[in-house]
Amino acid sequence: MKYMITWKVSPQNYKAALKRFIKNGAPLPKGMKSLGRWHTAGSTRGFHLVEGSEAAIAEDNAQWADLLSLEVVPVVEDDVAGAIGAKMLGKK
Repeated sequence: MKYMITWKVSPQNYKAALKRFIKNGAPLPKGMKSLGRWHTAGSTRGFHLVEGSEAAIAEDNAQWADLLSLEVVPVVEDDVAGAIGAKMLGKK
């Protein structure tokens, strides 16, 4: 399953989060693959598209939960969303 992880760093945690990211590069746990990661200007917010198990997502978030506010949303691509939409409209 693919997930979009959105994070936000509070001003009081910004330097600590930056130091941790620079030190270890935010390695992913086993069972999780990065499909892309984007940082906003100033790096107080960001987005990470990943693929993996629920357990791997939970482990990754646990590594950052002390410094970041995290939101995880399962996502699908256009072809899957389109097929579901067609089904909802009674089309095959």
